[in-house]
Amino acid sequence: MASAPTPAIAALNRAKVAYTLHSFEHDPAATAFGEEAVTTLQIDPARAFKTLVAEIDGARLAVGVVPVAGHMNLKALASAVGGKKAAMAAVADAERSSGYVHGGISPLGQRKALPTVIDSSAQQFDTIFVSAGKRGLQMELSPTDLATTARATFAPIAADGHA
Repeated sequence: MASAPTPAIAALNRAKVAYTLHSFEHDPAATAFGEEAVTTLQIDPARAFKTLVAEIDGARLAVGVVPVAGHMNLKALASAVGGKKAAMAAVADAERSSGYVHGGISPLGQRKALPTVIDSSAQQFDTIFVSAGKRGLQMELSPTDLATTARATFAPIAADGHA
């Protein structure tokens, strides 16, 4: 590898987890980062997951990993991590906590270990795609390996379409 691996890639390498990297030329004008990855890499949108950081009960952060095409059910995430309510974290807080830039936040290798929940829909696939830690770079791996490496749990945290 020509450049140093991202913290997400390094975490998988340390854990000896099998994965495949998929890179693409990120369009600096793009703001829908997950959709850009799906379109550019021609991935099934149901298998592409975005990493979102939320504030739980106004006091702590948690990570939700949900399908790119959908939304996160904040109440379900809060419940899954033992809280009552959740709100999306400010971008600056998510970047500071994770060590990644917005649009490149990976559920792996974050600066601060946070409670992490992966939407249970991921379990229906042999492999899923998540950010590898920078815009324009996705990693494909089994949902079980992702959960083990991220110390994550599975729960139904994706919104049912009208969130």
